[in-house]
This record gives sequence, C-alpha cells and structure tokens, in this order.
Amino acid sequence: MWLPISAQVSEKRLTRMLLPGGVTRATKLMYGFGTVAYGVKDNGFNFLLLLFYNQVLGLPARWVGFAIMIALIVDGFVDPLIGHLSDHLHSRFGRRHPFMYASALPVAVFYYFLWNPPAALDHGVLFAYLLVTAIMVRMLIACYEIPSAALISELTQDYDQRTSLVAYRFFFGVLGAVFIGVLAFAVYLQPSKTESVGMLNRAGYHGYSIAAALVMFAAILISSAGTHRFIPYLRAAPAKRAFNLSAEVKEIRAALSNRGLLAMLGTGCFGSMAAGIVFNLSIYFATYFWHLSPNQLSLISLSSLASALIALLLARLISSRFDKKPAALATAIAALILAPSTIALRLLHFFPDNSAPALFPLILGITVIHTTLSLLSATLLTSMLADTIEENEIQNRQRSDGLYFAAAFFVQKCVSGLGIFASGIVLSWAQFPEGARPDAVAPEVLRNLGWLYILIIVALYALSIGCIPFYRIGRADHAANVLRLQQESPGA
Repeated sequence: MWLPISAQVSEKRLTRMLLPGGVTRATKLMYGFGTVAYGVKDNGFNFLLLLFYNQVLGLPARWVGFAIMIALIVDGFVDPLIGHLSDHLHSRFGRRHPFMYASALPVAVFYYFLWNPPAALDHGVLFAYLLVTAIMVRMLIACYEIPSAALISELTQDYDQRTSLVAYRFFFGVLGAVFIGVLAFAVYLQPSKTESVGMLNRAGYHGYSIAAALVMFAAILISSAGTHRFIPYLRAAPAKRAFNLSAEVKEIRAALSNRGLLAMLGTGCFGSMAAGIVFNLSIYFATYFWHLSPNQLSLISLSSLASALIALLLARLISSRFDKKPAALATAIAALILAPSTIALRLLHFFPDNSAPALFPLILGITVIHTTLSLLSATLLTSMLADTIEENEIQNRQRSDGLYFAAAFFVQKCVSGLGIFASGIVLSWAQFPEGARPDAVAPEVLRNLGWLYILIIVALYALSIGCIPFYRIGRADHAANVLRLQQESPGA
C-alpha cells in the first residue's frame, strides 16, 4: 500500500516516504542493471539474426523477416496480458517480482536454442524453428521487461527522477548490447580456417549464444534481487474480484484511451518501424557498403557506450531545465537529420572512399552524436509515458502502470516486426544477392539499397516526430496531477 500523505508533501518528499532513503544512485544502478538482458537480446535480434539465418544458414531474407515479424506480433498481443496480470497479481513477493524472477532461466535457454538449430534442416522446418524460438525469447523477455519498466512510476512520482531512472535503464540496455556486440565481433565472429568473413562464421555463433544466455540470466536475477527489498513499499494489487471478461476489457479500453498515451504510442509506432529497418540493415551497410572489419564494428559498438554515458549525464539536466516535450522534439529532429547522412553523402559523392583514412573516424563520430541524440529522445519520451499514469488514475480511478508500459512494448514490437519484415522486402527490391561476398555486390545494387533505405526511414521518423505535439503533460500539469492525488488519498 502507498502510505497516507499530506497534500503539502512535495514530490521529492513523497519519494523519500515511499522508499527508504529515496531513489538513491545505488537503487538506480540495481534497477537499471536488469536492462542488460534486454540489450543483449536486442543486439542479437537487431544486428545478427537476419544476417545469421539469411547469409549463414541460407534461409531467404523475406522468410527470415516474415518469421521475425510474426514472432513480434504474437508477442505483442501477449504483452498487454502480461502487463494487466502484473497489475493485478497477489503474491507475497508483490506484483512485479514474481514475473521478473520466473523469466530468468527460460529466456536464457531459449536464446541459446535460437542460435543453434539442428543441422541440415530444409527451409520450411528452419523457418518454423526460427518462428517458435523467436516467439519464446520475445515472450519470456517481456515477462521481465514489462513488470520491471512498470516500477518506474512506482519508485518515484518526481518529474526529474523518472527521467533519471529511465536514463539508467537505457544506459544499461546499451551496455548489454555493447558488451555482447564487442564480445561477438572481437572474440566469436572472427575469420577461421574455413571462413574468411567473420560474420559468416557459423561456429562463432555457438560460443556467442552461450555467452549471451549467461549474461541475460545473471542480469535479470541480480536486478530482481537488488530491488527485492522495496517490495513492501510498492503498490499492492487492487482487491481480488471475480473474473468478468466484459469488465476487464472495459477497464483496459478506458486506460488505453488517454491522449498522452496515444501520442506516445503513435510516436513509438513509426519510430520503432524505422528502427527495425535501421538496425537490421546496418550490418548489411557495414559489411557490404562500407567494408568495415570486425574490429571496426567492435569499435562502433563500443562507441554506443560512450553515447549512453553522455545521454545518462545529460538526460536529467535537460529534463530539469526544460519540459520533456520540447526537449524530446528537439533531440528527435536532430537525430532524424543525422540518421541517413553518411549514406546520403556517399551516394552524392561528398563522402570519402572506403580506402580513405578519414572514412572510419567520420562514421564513428557521426554515429556517436546520432546515438546520443536518439537515446536522449527515447529517454525523454519514455519518461513522458510514465507521467501519463497519474492522469489516467485521475480520469479512470485506477493505476495501470504495467498495462501502459505493455501497450508501449506492444506497439514497438509489432511495428518493429514490420520494420524487420520491410528490411527483407527492401533487400529483395534492391535485388541483393544471398550468400554474397562483401566485394561481389554490384554498385547499382548498393546504390538502390541506399536510396530505398533513406527514403523509407526519413518518412517514418518524420511521422514519429509528428505525433509528439499531441502530448500535453508538462511539468506544471504533472505537479498538479500529483498534488490532486495527494489531496484525494486516504488520510490527506
């Protein structure tokens, strides 16, 4: 239960009352650390999975994209159920932690199986294997990530502390992706006696899968145990009631009708579709367009950690000086400008050749700036989503933290699945060959791929940014919502 509070209590004071000692740096570290698991999963799905099943195992790109899209959509429909169940779970370990603990071992096991299909499967069976294992990994990681994300609005109601919590989540998510990415490229996906291209070395994916599974398992358990002591101070589930499908659907519909939530879902919809294309084609551009080596790819992955650290340091500073909405708009527009810049400049003959010494430093520098802006924008937008929860509580007399974050994951997964599927279609439109060597792809194919990529991601990111102005909760609005709930709480 939440403690009775006076209407005069400030947001920061409220946080200290709800959690012993408040949201300390140690709390943020332990809470955010679990996102390492999500970062590991995202790195594999976004950068390696399409390449592995298409170029290493020989499954057509459109088949791979279709399988991942189906898996994401199926998982996306399960996400609201997970969020709703975690909002209403009655247990001695609270609402969120039972889901978090239970996900650790199964997600690690299925992630290992994803990268180790039996040998000599025909295309139909391999497609089915990819589909089933991808669905299981997505669903199981959601059992951790949704309840964990829902803790943001329970740990604090402070406008700026929420941004800080989200920034720690993004930092550790990037840390997980960077760590496993560097490990993959620098250790496992190296050329061998039988394979001269490291990214096509099938044996390397076996070692990668073991390391990734162990990291995911450890991150989830450590974070869940690290936040375990706060369980008595988190919200209790609402009173038990007899199941009524009509009432459950009505409650969910009311919660999901919030204008601020819908604006954030629209932003996430188009942004995630663009991100699905960017992430899945980036390895193709790195390998076939820029001819980057595994060591250079490792440095690019490592640079993301620098971007995440900069974003972590700047996020709360920006949030404390500006309202989140204009800051999110500014950073998103700047990221949009940089996103296609290197490829566009190369296609227009304003960028160095692949043999030029200046090429890699330029790519690395632009990548660091773009990633920092993208992380800042995503951090602010996620914090904005958390601020809609109090408004929903005022409107509908219910808290739906888990459902709200599940809705965001639902949209992101469904449309990023479409983005991954679109990546396969783009490769087909550009007539990109399967099993191609980096120096054997025709220049016109790379040119067609580049222009298609630029056109699609610019359009999608522009639509994503266009949804942000419909969000209306600023600092003053959030403070008013918190004060009103304080005044209406028992004992106020």
